Amino acid sequence: MKTAMNTPVRGWRDRIFSAATLFFVSVFIIFVLTLIVTDIFYVDKEAVKEVLKSPFIRHALWMSIWTSLTATLIALFFAVPMGYALSRFRFPGHILADAIVDLPIVFPPLVAGLTLLVFFSLTAPGRWIQEDLGIEFVFQPKGIVLCQFVAAASFAIRSAKTVFDDVDRRYENVALTLGCTQWASFRRVCLPLARNGIIAGGILTWARAFGLFGPLMIFVGSFRGRTEVLSTTIFLEQSVGNLEVALAIALLLIFVALIAVISIRLVGGSALVKL
Repeated sequence: MKTAMNTPVRGWRDRIFSAATLFFVSVFIIFVLTLIVTDIFYVDKEAVKEVLKSPFIRHALWMSIWTSLTATLIALFFAVPMGYALSRFRFPGHILADAIVDLPIVFPPLVAGLTLLVFFSLTAPGRWIQEDLGIEFVFQPKGIVLCQFVAAASFAIRSAKTVFDDVDRRYENVALTLGCTQWASFRRVCLPLARNGIIAGGILTWARAFGLFGPLMIFVGSFRGRTEVLSTTIFLEQSVGNLEVALAIALLLIFVALIAVISIRLVGGSALVKL
């Protein structure tokens, strides 16, 4: 009896509203799945064989893997302390700093590549780094990592801040009253509670870096056997008319993205939802 009294009464208007919202969900999902299925049916076995056998595509796959993983590790190295600082401390210019962290997420990806190219090619500090220090980025594999870091690090930082915001500060305060230093409280209390969200942010950052395209074409180009990654391989194959091969590689990237999103949901979906 009590359960029945607490159950909300749903009239015909509520049912129509629910059906309308589900209609939009269904239309969008069907649209996305239709596009993917169309690509699957367009790709033939010969294109798949070429993708598997081509040494250039295997090299591009390896470049995509190691550069994106390296960029993700560097991004997480910055994201954890930055996310904690932005979450816990209030300092002059906090709002501006918080906004600048999100800037690479909202500006066009090509801007990142163009900005890096101008910095390292036309400015004194950039030329000093490349010429005097001998650390070359333009048209080099190291430039791929730098591009991926600039374009994707904000996702790691934002997810880290979000998950630190969700950690109840009372746990840290209790640790401080028991004699822990702030570092010990962070390491033993806050970081373990935020671990899943940080991992989810790392997966999202890696997926973003793995599929990056625009900035790479401007900053490092796409030289076969040197700076070519899977995303630029799609462009190269499509530009010479190998549409089936380009689609086969695109399906591989879609599969990677799907695995990444599912992993984020399993590990710490809330961090992704709140970005």
